[in-house]
Amino acid sequence: MKICFASHNLNKVREIAELSPSGIEVVGLTDLGLHEEIEETGSTLEENSEIKARYVYEKCEIPVFADDSGLEVKALNGAPGVISARYAGIERDNGKNIALLLKNLEGINDTTAQFRTVITFINAGTEVQFEGIVKGKIQRELQGKNGFGYDPIFVPDGFDQTFAEMEPEEKNRLSHRAKAFQKLLSYLGELNG
Repeated sequence: MKICFASHNLNKVREIAELSPSGIEVVGLTDLGLHEEIEETGSTLEENSEIKARYVYEKCEIPVFADDSGLEVKALNGAPGVISARYAGIERDNGKNIALLLKNLEGINDTTAQFRTVITFINAGTEVQFEGIVKGKIQRELQGKNGFGYDPIFVPDGFDQTFAEMEPEEKNRLSHRAKAFQKLLSYLGELNG
């Protein structure tokens, strides 16, 4: 079964492809020849993932899923949330995003946070959403070279390493995206079972 992951982000597509069981081939937008950027005009992760999945499904008519993820910091009322990738501006600069987040946390002791992903799956009249959450905290020093985004400052609960210090396989097993994707795989298994 071929499923499109509605993303141009090669890191995310690779992360999901590595989690996919045999029999499910995950392809990205580039693999389908879709190079345009899908505008994320929603005000929630749920809306943005649905917008992206619907756009691709209407163009290609193959099973498609799209995700939207955000880092939600409790002391910042859930910010950066839906604008995590654009927190410091439209250029999506990870370094600037992290710097702004740490600046906004200055003087705040509670760095409780969570990464949250919402996946929307669309195929032949079916549309369902799945959520994955990893709780943790923000640390004020960047550590690690792996991963992307806020990974160098996010320490998941039960660990003493940031996502960026973990081996990719370890992060993939417990990431928010992996949790949502596992729910999608279970759903697909039930459909095919």
